Amino acid sequence: MTMRILLASLITAAVASPSIAETLTIATVNNGDMIRMQKLSADFSKKHPDIKLNWVTLEEADLRQQVTIDIATKGGKFDVLTIGTYEVPIWASEGWLLPLDDLGSEYDAEDILPAIRNGLTHKQSLFAVPFYGESSMVMYRQDLMAKAGLSMPSAPTWKFIEEAAVKMTDRANGVNGICLRGKAGWGENMAFLTATANSFGARWFDEKWQPQFDHPTWKQTLNFYVDLMKKAGPAAPEKNGFNENLSLFQNGKCGMWIDATVAASFVSDPKSSKVADDVGFALAPDNGLGRRGNWLWAWNLAIPAGTAKSASAKAFLKWATDKQYGHLVAKTDGWANVPPGTRTSLYENKDYQVAAPFAKMTLESINAADPVKPSVDPVPYVGVQFVAIPEFQAIGDEVGRQFAKALEGSVSVDEALTAAQVVSKREMLKADYIKTSF
Repeated sequence: MTMRILLASLITAAVASPSIAETLTIATVNNGDMIRMQKLSADFSKKHPDIKLNWVTLEEADLRQQVTIDIATKGGKFDVLTIGTYEVPIWASEGWLLPLDDLGSEYDAEDILPAIRNGLTHKQSLFAVPFYGESSMVMYRQDLMAKAGLSMPSAPTWKFIEEAAVKMTDRANGVNGICLRGKAGWGENMAFLTATANSFGARWFDEKWQPQFDHPTWKQTLNFYVDLMKKAGPAAPEKNGFNENLSLFQNGKCGMWIDATVAASFVSDPKSSKVADDVGFALAPDNGLGRRGNWLWAWNLAIPAGTAKSASAKAFLKWATDKQYGHLVAKTDGWANVPPGTRTSLYENKDYQVAAPFAKMTLESINAADPVKPSVDPVPYVGVQFVAIPEFQAIGDEVGRQFAKALEGSVSVDEALTAAQVVSKREMLKADYIKTSF
C-alpha cells in the first residue's frame, strides 16, 4: 500500500511539474528593427512560456559569415536565421532551409508584397518570411536644400544630386553634402555601387558571364562616386556603412543620404534624430538611361533544415512576421516604426499612411526594382544589388575591398577596376562559368 501511494505521488508530481523549456537560438543583425524585436519578445514568451529565446546579435558582415559557415557545415548552432534575399533561393536549392508553406491561413502569406515574396520563393514554396523589406531612396535635409537655393525633384538625376551635394556642403559647421556607403563588403559598399552602376548602364557580367569591370560604364560609375565623396562626403568614408551613416544623418552631419528605405522611420523619429522635422524623401537617382539606382532587399527569418526544434521555430517566425506584430509595434512605438516593405495590408492602413510620410515613396521604390532586368543591357543573372550565384559573396567582398581602397585613395580608380576584373574573371573561370580568359 505504501509503495502504491509513493508511485501515485511521483506520478502526480511529474504531471504537475512544468515541462522543460525548449531554447531557440536566434541569429540576427544589429539593425534597429531587429533590436526592437528583441525588446518586444516578452510578448512571444508570454504566449509561449515553454520556449526560451537565446539571441546572437551581430553586425551584418559577421552575421553573414557565421550563419553561412554554420549552415554549410551543418553545425547546428542556430535554430532561426536572419538571412537576406540573396541567400534564400541559393540555400533553398541546396536543401539547407525548411519550406514554410504550413504557417496557416491566418498567417496570410498572400498578403506579403509580391516583389518581396517572389524573392523568397523556390519551386513555388516559401523558404523564408520577411521581417522587413526595402529598396533605397534619397533622404535629405529640406532646410539645407532650401538654403542652397534648390528644390529636390521627386525623381532626381545623379547630376542634380552632385550639384546639390556640393552646394549643401559646409565643412566649417561639420555638414557634409552627402553620405554614402564606403565600408567594404558585398552587402555594404557594393550594394550601393552595384545599384548605382545599373543606372549608369554598367553590369557585373555580360550574357556570356564575362566580367565587365573593364567597360567604360564602370569607370564612369566609380569615378563619379569617388569624386563626389571627395567633394561632399564625410572624412574616412571607407569606414562608413549603414549604421555609421545613419548616425551621421541623425546628428545633422549629412545634407543627403542615399540608402535603405527602412532608414526613413529612424531619421524622421524625433526621439533619435535631431533633424527629424526637416527630412524629405525622393526616389533613387537615375542617369537618363531608364534605370534608377535603387535596390531590392529583405531581411528575412528562416529555419535551417537541420534543427530539431522546427515547431518552436515556426511559432517564432509567425509571431515576428504576422500582421499582429505590426500592431504590437504600433502600440508600443507608433505606426511609423512598424517594419516596412512586407505586407500589402500595411500600406492600405490609414493610420500607417498618416504616421509614415515615407510610405508611398517606399512602396514605389520597392515596386520599381526589377531583379530580372536590373541593368540597361541584358544580364544572365537575377539580382539588383547582387548577383544570385553562390560565388558572388566572395567575389563581391573582394571587389568591395578594392573599391574601398579607391575611395580611401590608396589605389587609383583604374587600379581598383583592374583588380576587380582580374579577381572576378579568375573566380568565374574556377567555377566554370567561363571556359577561357581570352
